[in-house]
Amino acid sequence: MNAAVEELRATLGPDLVRVGDDIPQRNWHDQVGMTPTRPLALVLPRSTEDVSKALAICHRHRQPVVTQGGMTGLAGGAHPGDGEVALSLERMVGVEEVDPASNTLTALAGTPLYLVQQAAEEAGLMCGIDLGARGSCSIGGNISTNAGGNQVLRYGMARKNVLGLEVVLADGRVVRSLNKMMKNNAGYDWTQMFIGSEGTLGVVTRVVLGLHARPRGVQTAVLAVDGVEDAIKVLRAAERGLPGGLLVFEAMWSEFYGIAITTIGVPAPIPAGHDLYLLVEAPTGEAGPELFEEFLAGLYEEGLVKDAVIAKSKAERDRLWMLRESVYEYGKHMPKAVGFDVSIPLGRMREAIDALRRDMPKIVDGIVWVVFGHVADSNLHVNAMPPVYGSEVKLAIEKVVYDLTSSLGGSVSAEHGIGRAKKPYLGLSRTEPELALMATIKSALDPAGILNPGRVL
Repeated sequence: MNAAVEELRATLGPDLVRVGDDIPQRNWHDQVGMTPTRPLALVLPRSTEDVSKALAICHRHRQPVVTQGGMTGLAGGAHPGDGEVALSLERMVGVEEVDPASNTLTALAGTPLYLVQQAAEEAGLMCGIDLGARGSCSIGGNISTNAGGNQVLRYGMARKNVLGLEVVLADGRVVRSLNKMMKNNAGYDWTQMFIGSEGTLGVVTRVVLGLHARPRGVQTAVLAVDGVEDAIKVLRAAERGLPGGLLVFEAMWSEFYGIAITTIGVPAPIPAGHDLYLLVEAPTGEAGPELFEEFLAGLYEEGLVKDAVIAKSKAERDRLWMLRESVYEYGKHMPKAVGFDVSIPLGRMREAIDALRRDMPKIVDGIVWVVFGHVADSNLHVNAMPPVYGSEVKLAIEKVVYDLTSSLGGSVSAEHGIGRAKKPYLGLSRTEPELALMATIKSALDPAGILNPGRVL
C-alpha cells in the first residue's frame, strides 16, 4: 500500500480513509463527462482537524490530493486523476449559526446549498447564492468555484456573499477569519484569494455568508422579444422603471425554447416563432402586481415586448421556470452534449449569437445546439449535441466557441471555473503576466504542488 495512504489510515482510521472497492463510485467522477477514475484512497473527514491531519500527511509524502464536494462541477475540477487521493467534505455538513443581528450564516463547507437556503429562510432571510444544482452542490464548492447562478444580477457572484472563511493550507495549517462585519480592512483580505481558486490553494472548510432581506411581492413573467438588443433595452428599462429592480433576467433563444416545448414537453406559455424569450422576476413590494403589469404594458406599447405571460400563482411560476430548467432534462432525450459557460460583452452579444447560428451547423451534419443564459451579467451557456460524440468533433466544437469568445473579448469561463476541462483555453482569457502571477501564488501556498494538480494551471 502507498506510504501516504498507510499513514492516513493509521492516523485517521479506516472509517475516514477508504481504499479499493470501499470507495463509492460517486467519488470517481464529477459531471464533466470524463472517464470515471477510482482515486487511490478516499478521505472522509468529519472536522477541520481531520482535514488538517490529512493534508499534513499528504504534504509530507508529496501525495497529490483532489478536493471533492457535491460532485456537480462541470469543469473536471473534482474528477480524480490517476494516483490522487480524494478528500471529500461530504461528512462536514451543518449550518452552525444564523446571526440575525449581523445577517450572517456560518456553515461547514460540505453543507448542501439547499440546506443553507433553508436555514436562511427559516430565519426570515435569504441566501443570495442560488443555482440549479442547489439540491446537491455544496457551499464549499460554490465558494471554491465562485459560483454564479440565477440571482447574480441582484446579489452578485458567490464572492460578493462571503464575509469570512476557514481554510486548511496544503501543509495542514489552518487559517481562520470567520468575520461577520461588512467592513474589515485590517491588512490583506486573504479570504478573497481562495474564492474561485478551485481548491488549488487550500481547502475551504467553513464559510460565513452575508444574508439578505427577503424580497416581497415577487412577480414572474416570460416575455418574447425580437433579439438580444431589445432584451438589453428591456433590462435597462426595468432598472429605471421598477423601484425594486430585477431579481432574475434569464434569456432563452428560439432554439432552446423550441426544444423545451417539443422534445422536453414543457407547456408553451407563448407560441413559438419569436427570436428570444426572457424569464424575468421582480420584487414589487407594496406596489403589488399592478406596477409590474403597467411596466410590461408600457414595453408592449413601445414595441420592445412582442408578447408576455405573467404568473398569477406559485404553480404558474413553477411552470414558467420549467422552461429555463428544461436543460436539466436533456440527458433523457438528447445526444451527449459539449457544454460551455462563457461571458461575452453585452455590446457584442448579438455578434456572438449570429456567429453561432452561422458556424455551428458547419461542424457536423445533424448537430443540435442551444444557447441560453443569465445575459444581464454577460453569461451565455451553449450546449452542442452532435449526433455522434467523439474527441475530434468535441475539439471542433470547442474551437468554434472558444475562438469566438476570445475574438469578442469574452471569458472562457463565466461561472463554472477552469478545472481540467478548460485549462488548455485559459490563455485565451488571461495574459502571460496574469498567468505568471497565478503560478507565483500557487507556488507560494502549495510549493509541493499537491492540491488539485493539473487544474486551472
